[in-house]
Amino acid sequence: MKIAICGSVQFGKEMLEIRNELEKNGHSVILPQNIEQYASGEKMVENKWDKLEGDVIRNYYHEIEKADAILVVNKTKNNITNYIGGNGLIEMAFAYILNKKIFLLNSIPEINYSDEISSFSPIIINGDLKLIR
Repeated sequence: MKIAICGSVQFGKEMLEIRNELEKNGHSVILPQNIEQYASGEKMVENKWDKLEGDVIRNYYHEIEKADAILVVNKTKNNITNYIGGNGLIEMAFAYILNKKIFLLNSIPEINYSDEISSFSPIIINGDLKLIR
């Protein structure tokens, strides 16, 4: 299966580790643009100018189009357990509209748009990457 990994760039190291594990399990993986730089600390925050200049949101939409599924890496951030931010929500919406499977690494966070996340009917794997099929 071809899987696009989504989520906050602050989870860059985890995304790289997850990619390696998914590839060991026979999947091919698409990662967010410049994720290696975020994982290494070379870049710290993805700001609106980076997103505009690199047309990041539109480009990742096209990557999601090529995928069979997305995996949202949702871990604790900003004191929110299983955080899913704006980009993650947008990417989930893209996947939903494109009829792609949507996997969440962890359960749905308790935030003001939890209902929207639930409406995408994500498959929650509770950290078990072997459940991605």
